[in-house]
Amino acid sequence: MPDAATSPISQPSAGDHGRVPHVIWRRSAPAPRPRFVDVCAGLAGIGFGVVVASALTNESHGALVAPGGLVTAVGRLAALTGAYLMLIMIVLIARLPWLERSVGQDQLIRWHRKIAPWAIGLITTHVVAITLGYAEADRSGLLHEVWVLLRSYRDILAGSVGFGLLLLAGITSYHAVRRRLRYETWWAIHLYLYLGLALAFAHQIVTGASFVGHPLTRALWITVWVVTAGLVLIFRVSQPVWRSLKHRLRVVEVRDEAPGVVSVICQGRHLDRLAVSGGQFFQWRFLTRDLWWQAHPFSLSALPRPPYLRVTIKATGDFSRLVTRLRPGTPVAIEGPYGAFTHHARTTDGVLLVGAGVGITPLRALLEDLPGQTDVTVLLRASTPDGLVHRDEISSLVKHHGGRLHELVGPRQKVRLGARHLRHLVPDIVTRDIYVCGPEGFGTEIVEMAAKLGVPPEQIHIESFGF
Repeated sequence: MPDAATSPISQPSAGDHGRVPHVIWRRSAPAPRPRFVDVCAGLAGIGFGVVVASALTNESHGALVAPGGLVTAVGRLAALTGAYLMLIMIVLIARLPWLERSVGQDQLIRWHRKIAPWAIGLITTHVVAITLGYAEADRSGLLHEVWVLLRSYRDILAGSVGFGLLLLAGITSYHAVRRRLRYETWWAIHLYLYLGLALAFAHQIVTGASFVGHPLTRALWITVWVVTAGLVLIFRVSQPVWRSLKHRLRVVEVRDEAPGVVSVICQGRHLDRLAVSGGQFFQWRFLTRDLWWQAHPFSLSALPRPPYLRVTIKATGDFSRLVTRLRPGTPVAIEGPYGAFTHHARTTDGVLLVGAGVGITPLRALLEDLPGQTDVTVLLRASTPDGLVHRDEISSLVKHHGGRLHELVGPRQKVRLGARHLRHLVPDIVTRDIYVCGPEGFGTEIVEMAAKLGVPPEQIHIESFGF
């Protein structure tokens, strides 16, 4: 393990990350490709149109005018469109590197959450409409028809289980429920969503009217599902495994930075080939008996300094508290890098970096990665001086840029920050890109202040710590 005097990632008086860093060659992270996002959106729209057309053209006039026929047709259309939207949701969180770099995981998750109510609503409509339509056709009661469907139709029971798992994932995604769950619980529940989708797919292929007797449509639908599953397996499983084996990260030091805050320094191979930008994060999996099964997102608190990598973590839950007890030599698996909270998002030559608490750490890495000619102003907020994580390192980097550093220290009730004060500290704020990172409420307040002061929305970039 490197000692404090020689570690390339160490305290300000002891290493490169405390002073203005010397130049070390490393692989630059690719720039975003906005046009790729437009192409993906266009393809998704075309696919949705094809699905709707397929469902509509499969219905005959005779079937529609039969008892329960119209309601059943509505149920079939809802099933296809709902399942297609579920596939779009899965693609959005499949960690496709081109989408991640161009949009950022936060935006992808926001789209994922906006689509979710429609997908769940359509699939629920399918369940209700099909049951009502079949009951009307059989001239039976609703509950009796449910029993008949479960007993007599192939794969209906599997489809029902899949529907139940989908509802469970949807319910736990609502903010009021999600904030009461541990991250590990929420994550485990959402893993079952993949099982639910597999069961729903089997049910749809076997019993769906659009596929029975329509081999071409059936083959196309299977292809779409297989491609989606392949994307998940490649970018959520295979690529992280390959990257972890390639770099072979191991913990070499766990260093106290502030009360409840530690830096985990890892050593690995070929980190000069790890394309990452300041401000991005990885999903970290520390391979101990208690932690190996769960991965959590943490931003780098410094650019890679081969052969070292540093992440700074605040102990806020069971996982992060166990991280503080990691021993040197612990193997580490990583997934990423992710996020568009980078210098590529800039639209101007001036930036304002605003951070609070452990949200300061990705700003420290972003500050290191900014082009030398960038006009930099940094605003840090904490309840106590100890809460200014990596304070000396940030100060050195700000001086290197010839920028300005403002520190607001004290309880929020006493040391207030409003729009007027923000304009006083940064008079030219409307001409700058603003990067905000910290607790969710803090980020929202800064964004509202910036909007009130006339900062264009495209100049505001936010990274919130939460799930």
